Amino acid sequence: MITSKTPKLDLHGEISAMVEVLIEEFIKDNVILKNEYIIIIHGKSSNILSNEVYRVLKNNSNVLECKKDNWNLGQTIVKLKI
Repeated sequence: MITSKTPKLDLHGEISAMVEVLIEEFIKDNVILKNEYIIIIHGKSSNILSNEVYRVLKNNSNVLECKKDNWNLGQTIVKLKI
C-alpha cells in the first residue's frame, strides 16, 4: 500500500551512469527493511532516466512488478519481494 511514508528515491539531476548503483542500493536496503513498496522519482521530461530505471528494475530479482504512477507519470511504483 502506497502512503506518504513509502520510501522514495529521487533521481532528479542524476546522470544515467549513477542510476543503476543508486537503485540497486535502494532496493537492497528496502528488502532488508521489509518494505513491500518503494517509489522511484525519475521525472517525465526526456525519458532518458525513466528508460534507465526500467532497464535496471527489469533485471533486479527482488522486483516483483513496477509501473508508472497514474497520478504522477514522473515516478514509478515498485513492488518488492520481501
